[in-house]
Amino acid sequence: MDETPPPPPEEQTPPPPPPTSHTGSPTDFLKGVVGKRVIVRLTSGVDYRGVLSCLDGYMNIALEQTEEHVNGVVTNRYGDAFIRGNNVLYISAAEDL
Repeated sequence: MDETPPPPPEEQTPPPPPPTSHTGSPTDFLKGVVGKRVIVRLTSGVDYRGVLSCLDGYMNIALEQTEEHVNGVVTNRYGDAFIRGNNVLYISAAEDL
């Protein structure tokens, strides 16, 4: 028997465009997101979303208008939140830079 692969479906969705690449150092990124909305992921898996007001060289972070998200659900809202740097896994921009 001659087994040929089935023809591809007629409607194939094109692959998504590659993410916009930003060049620069992590320091440049962090300076660029001060005053903007960010997502801070802790090593525990909890996310904090808010406006980055400041941070230091130890990655200690001060957020304003902060929401705490556990498993994608808002669990608390805080005016200001201070996060110790050794708990931070990453900081991500929540809005376009």
